[in-house]
Amino acid sequence: MGDPDLLFKALADGSRRKLLDVLYANDGQTLGELCEHLDMTRQAVTQHLGALETAQLVVIQWRGREKLHFLNPVPLQEIYERWIAKFEQPRLKALAQLRRKLEGPRS
Repeated sequence: MGDPDLLFKALADGSRRKLLDVLYANDGQTLGELCEHLDMTRQAVTQHLGALETAQLVVIQWRGREKLHFLNPVPLQEIYERWIAKFEQPRLKALAQLRRKLEGPRS
């Protein structure tokens, strides 16, 4: 797992989350294409992409002279597995027990 502090710091900014949403909707975009979705300067978008790359949420692929940006969901999955999934199981078990109780005995 990468550095969780870098990941959470990257996710703390709304503009970075918007960039991730844009990449989720249409992966593999150039800087110019990403700038079309945000009301900020090209330099600001570049800085936000740098933070996302440092957190390993965005990876770069060169296609000729074009630099394409792709969403990397692996760090998010690692966060999910480490901190979220373990809280889901007891809740789902409780819902299943409640359902059985409300439905009553089966004949």
